[in-house]
Amino acid sequence: MQVGHLIPPTTALIIPYKLHCQLQKQTPNTPDLTKTVQSLKFQPIIISLTEEPPSHPSLVEIPDASPIPFLQSQNIPNLSLYLPPPPLPLTSPPIYASSPPPATLPPQTYKGTFRCSPTPSDSSIHQSSGYVNIRRSGEALRIHVSGPSNVNRAIEADLVLITLTGTYSPPPPPSSTSPEKTGVAADVTSGVTDDSDLKFEGKIISILERREFNKPICGSIYTPDVEDTYGTYIDGLLKPEDCCIFYPVNTKLPPVVIPYSSQFLDKRIEIILTSWPLNSPLPHGRYSRTLGVQGDRDVETEVLLKQYDIPTEEFTEEVLQCLPSSTYVIKPEPGRLDLRSLPILSIDPPGCKDIDDALHSSLLPNGNWSVGVHIADVTHYVEPGSELDLEASYRCTSTYLVTRRLDMLPGLLTTELCSLKPGVDRYAFSVIWEMTPEGEVVDVEFRKSIIHSIKGLTYQQAQELIDGDGGSVEGDAVKRLNKLAKIFRKRRIEAGALTLASPEVKFQLDETSLNPTDVQEYTLYEANALVEEFMLLANVTVGKRILRQYPSLGVLRRHPSPDIKMFGPLIKKAASRGFKIDPTDSKNLADSLDAAVDPSDPHFNKLLRILSTRCMSPAQYFCSGSKSPTDWHHFGLASPIYTHFTSPIRRYADVLVHRLLSASIGYSPLPSHLGSQGMIEELCEQMNRRHRNAQMAGRESVGLFTLSFFDGNEREEGASVLGVERGEESVRVRVMVQRYGIEGRVVIKEEVVEEEGEGIKWEGGGVKVFDRVRVRIKVKKERGGKSLVMEYLGPDEKAETKRKGSGGKGKGGGGKKVKK
Repeated sequence: MQVGHLIPPTTALIIPYKLHCQLQKQTPNTPDLTKTVQSLKFQPIIISLTEEPPSHPSLVEIPDASPIPFLQSQNIPNLSLYLPPPPLPLTSPPIYASSPPPATLPPQTYKGTFRCSPTPSDSSIHQSSGYVNIRRSGEALRIHVSGPSNVNRAIEADLVLITLTGTYSPPPPPSSTSPEKTGVAADVTSGVTDDSDLKFEGKIISILERREFNKPICGSIYTPDVEDTYGTYIDGLLKPEDCCIFYPVNTKLPPVVIPYSSQFLDKRIEIILTSWPLNSPLPHGRYSRTLGVQGDRDVETEVLLKQYDIPTEEFTEEVLQCLPSSTYVIKPEPGRLDLRSLPILSIDPPGCKDIDDALHSSLLPNGNWSVGVHIADVTHYVEPGSELDLEASYRCTSTYLVTRRLDMLPGLLTTELCSLKPGVDRYAFSVIWEMTPEGEVVDVEFRKSIIHSIKGLTYQQAQELIDGDGGSVEGDAVKRLNKLAKIFRKRRIEAGALTLASPEVKFQLDETSLNPTDVQEYTLYEANALVEEFMLLANVTVGKRILRQYPSLGVLRRHPSPDIKMFGPLIKKAASRGFKIDPTDSKNLADSLDAAVDPSDPHFNKLLRILSTRCMSPAQYFCSGSKSPTDWHHFGLASPIYTHFTSPIRRYADVLVHRLLSASIGYSPLPSHLGSQGMIEELCEQMNRRHRNAQMAGRESVGLFTLSFFDGNEREEGASVLGVERGEESVRVRVMVQRYGIEGRVVIKEEVVEEEGEGIKWEGGGVKVFDRVRVRIKVKKERGGKSLVMEYLGPDEKAETKRKGSGGKGKGGGGKKVKK
């Protein structure tokens, strides 16, 4: 490293220095530091001229810096030396294997990005497993890696070399897919991981690029020493009083050893990863900055955005230069169909500003109906390969928090030029069908268009038009659309489509403080289903059209058939109430869920549907050429082909689909990168990761506001039992409170006297799966912040009275006495 020169106070300077142990015995005795350090071949230190030496300065811009006790120069007042700790001496044998030289690489060695499995919320041990996507002879493969020696110090997003070691054997299904901590109930995409692409096991033999090193990582320390889950940290190498274990909020990253300061306790801090020695079970890092007090809602919101790697940066000047001017005028242009005379309208949640879609329905002279789905023409403004396009492909999706929206595209497009607001002209990509009043498709065309929405409706306003007598242009259009939607829905269900359920909630917020004043289950209207049916129809129709032209380049969305073994616990639970769940195919599963209705328990059927979704893998984007047509199937929708076309303002997958569709109808040429199957596969991998992270960030945001709602506001509420297990001198019961969309575990301090099928009895009481119970919900203050907890109060007497009065269909299982 080149010798630097002295610079003004409070500014860091990197210069050479002697070995750490030697420097602690000497300080420069001359103000001419440059001459002193030039005469020696040393390692770098940081010199900081400050009035008062900071205890833990922020040194984000200095990758290898780590503050340790300072040395004061005799001849230069207020000079502080911050020395990075020396490398750990290898006094213990290496734990991990070093990288082999290129000439000795074993056969079947491939390059790829490591993706780590997240550590379960109930585990304090880092999950040393994941996968690496590779290409072998043009074929995309996903290689499973498990165990510390095979992962070999790789962390999330590292570029690695991997060698194949054998055939992948999937682990047995978990007994439960429910989280252990009390919090927001899992949504419909929180099911098991899809391992259908895993065919081989592998071992990482070299790390080519550390992509997360020198990047801020957010988390907390929970102990001022290393005497925790990981035991004594390599005796003799580190002094426990000088270091601590930092736990990242991103559970895909391992714990990190950092220098200790009492200032870190009860704080959210950022650290920088600096190294992972061969003889260390954990990587090393240094403190960067403090975000704030752990548990503060604003701080935790910043934390969750970092946890799920949600891009929060402002759009760069290079990106903004790609936008049209704010005075851009939308006008007819050659090749565009002018549909401004049609009665087009949108139906969205209240306050929606990024309106992707609009609908129309009108009568044709031959008695048939013209029906259209009109989608914002985002690709008119986003040129392929532009800085704007690259930024959108990096973000992949908009992220929706309770009080904040992080957009994929700049605001000028998101809420203005692309948003299909009423009363203004907008460019659209339209799918227009001619249909009979009975829902039979006569013809379909795909056109770039210019539209003029006559009305922007909320779901509730659309429902009022559905329930009304009609007579207005928009009222008659909505009624026609709803009639068709019912026909389409009936056909889908007959084909085996699943009706899913979600524990979604909405908040009422104080206008000034934004504190939640109420939280309720989200209300769904018939109008919601109307919009859903037409979006599904458009997505399926567009997917088929693209594949006719580009059979191996389609950007599709698949939902793999579930592993029936994953349904085992749910099948037993449903059987305890006298119902049979049949997951052999989507039709049988849909029919069995429809039949599982208990008149005495209005929560029962929805609960079964929520639990069923947790037994399935989430849907994923993929390139049609990477899989055989039999693997394109969308299980939940019972559709052989499906894609995403209807939300290009907030999903990059839809942008790609728009370009494919535009090329397939001859409107514009296919961008060169969409002619590469490998490029499409990489984009799909990125979109899947971003999509999942955005969903999880949204759910965590709901969790923060739920915690805020119950803080100082204890509530008693009815809950449904999801699972029961025996503990030591206690009964552990998993419950869901549908009213607030939360679930968690309650512990009943009773000695078990009998285990009965899916239930447990104790002296004077008992509980079994799907029982209704009463719980108290409150916030518990503890070291490191606050958490939501529930306490068992007893059976829900109102529910029990109703159940007995209606002669519910419950059945008891055979009991097994337990010795005291």
